[in-house]
Amino acid sequence: MSDTSGATTFPPGAYAERIRKAQSHAAAAGLAGLLISPGPDLQYLAGSRMSSFERLTCLVIPADGDPAVVVPRLEVAALRGSPIDALGIELRPWVDGDDPYLLVRSALASEGRVAIADAMPALHAIPLARVTSERPLELATPVLRELRMIKDDAELAALRAAGAAIDRVHARMAEFVQAGRTEAQAAADITAAIIEEGHTEAAFVIVGSGPNGADPHHEVSDRLLSAGDVVVVDIGGPVAAGYYSDCTRTYALGEPDSTAAERIGILEAAQRAAVRAVRPGVTAGEIDAAARDHLRDHDLAEFFVHRTGHGIGLSVHEEPYIVSGSNQTLRAGMAFSVEPGVYLPGQWGARIEDIIVVTDHGAESLNNQPHELTVLS
Repeated sequence: MSDTSGATTFPPGAYAERIRKAQSHAAAAGLAGLLISPGPDLQYLAGSRMSSFERLTCLVIPADGDPAVVVPRLEVAALRGSPIDALGIELRPWVDGDDPYLLVRSALASEGRVAIADAMPALHAIPLARVTSERPLELATPVLRELRMIKDDAELAALRAAGAAIDRVHARMAEFVQAGRTEAQAAADITAAIIEEGHTEAAFVIVGSGPNGADPHHEVSDRLLSAGDVVVVDIGGPVAAGYYSDCTRTYALGEPDSTAAERIGILEAAQRAAVRAVRPGVTAGEIDAAARDHLRDHDLAEFFVHRTGHGIGLSVHEEPYIVSGSNQTLRAGMAFSVEPGVYLPGQWGARIEDIIVVTDHGAESLNNQPHELTVLS
C-alpha cells in the first residue's frame, strides 16, 4: 500500500477546511464522528490516495475534537510529505497483533452514532461494528455528499483540465476508428491517446459498433468495424489531481442509414434541451425530463433506457444523479454528465455526453467537440 497524495494540486489548507466542514456537518447530523477508509472520501478530505487492504487504515473525524489516523506502522513512512503530515494530524500506528479497531474507538471523543465511508470494506466495517456496538454504525454518505457535490474553484479547474484532455482524444478519433479494424484494436489506440493527452490512466474505453452500440455498457470486442456502422465511443479517466473526464460521441463510418442519421439528430436535440435546462434551483428530475420528453415527442423514449446523468469528481459516478423523479435541487458548483442515448437492439445505438457545471446563472459545458453525428471516412 502506498500513498501518492503528493501528486495532488491542492494546498493543505484546503483539506483542513474540508475536515472542518465535515466535522460541522457530522455534528449537525447528531453524529459522534466519521470513519473514513481509503477511497475517494479519504482523497477528498485528506489528499491521500492510499489503497485499502487487509490492514486497517482509517481517518477518524470526531464531531468534536481533533482528527486522527489509525494506520499500520509499516505505512507511516508513506505519509511523510502528504497533506496528512502537513496538517499535523495525529497518527496512531499499530502493528500486527494489535487491535486497530479499538484504536479507532478510542479516537472517538464522545458517545453517539458513528458513520462510515461507503467505500469501507466489510472486512473492516464488521469489526468496527463490533467495537462500537453501543454506537450504531451508519453510512457517512448523507454528510459527505453535501460537501463533495459542490466543487470549489480548484476542483472545477481540475475538471476543466480533464474535459479539455478528453476533447483532444475525441478530436483524433479518425486515427483510431477505421473500417477493417476491430473494436479492440481501436480501443487500444484510444487508451494510449487518453494518456498521451494528459490523463494518468484510461479508466474506461467503450467502442460499440453497429449492434454492439445498442448495449449502453458494451466495452469492446473483436467485431470488425465496417462501412456504414454507427459507433459509440465513451471514454474517460483521471488527470493528475485525481478528477475524472467522461465524454461520449457517436460516429459513423461513411454515410449512415438516413433513418439512423435522423434519429441521432433528434437525440442531439434532446441532449441540447437538457443542457439548456440546467441552472440553479432546477431539480435533477427536471433535467432528466427535458431530455426524455423530447425523445418521447419523437417516439424514441422507449429506447432511452438509463438515467440522463451522474455527478463526477474524484469518482466517475457520484452525487448528484440526474434521474427521473429526483427532487435534488441543482446548486452552483455541481458537476455532472448529461448523456441521453437511443438504443435499438440488434441495430445500433447512440449517446451524446458532456460534463456540465452549474454556474450562478446557468450552465458551463466542459466538453466542446462537435455533438452531431460525425462521419469518419
